Amino acid sequence: MNEGNYITKFNWWFSLVLFLLIWPMFVGPYIAFTNPTFFGGPDISEMTLSSTLYVARNLAVGLSFLVAIYLRNSPMLFILIVIRLITDLIDAPAFYIFNESNLIGLIIIFILLCYLPAIIGLRYLWKQMKLNNSGNVI
Repeated sequence: MNEGNYITKFNWWFSLVLFLLIWPMFVGPYIAFTNPTFFGGPDISEMTLSSTLYVARNLAVGLSFLVAIYLRNSPMLFILIVIRLITDLIDAPAFYIFNESNLIGLIIIFILLCYLPAIIGLRYLWKQMKLNNSGNVI
């Protein structure tokens, strides 16, 4: 297996998909540090264990995304997008339950900014990997 076969071409829309998937990995921790009440509720004045775990998880996945983008590694990006999709499927209901936010707005935001880009990115990467495995060099 030649590692060079798994180099992904980045076009403008795939770069946009990656940006939509990555920016929350760094914005969320920033909000958790600067405004602990956003994740912990109105009585919280400093970070809790759960918000610290949230920050650690998001920074780890975000930095892994940056490494995968630098390497342009299709399988690594595919796995990271799957991880991101799974965490978003858990984060959306958890965010609604604990913050009692606007349900319709939350659904629209998560579908347009999380789920749809993840599905588009997964499909693109799957096609890239299938073409690379068949011997065609992209």
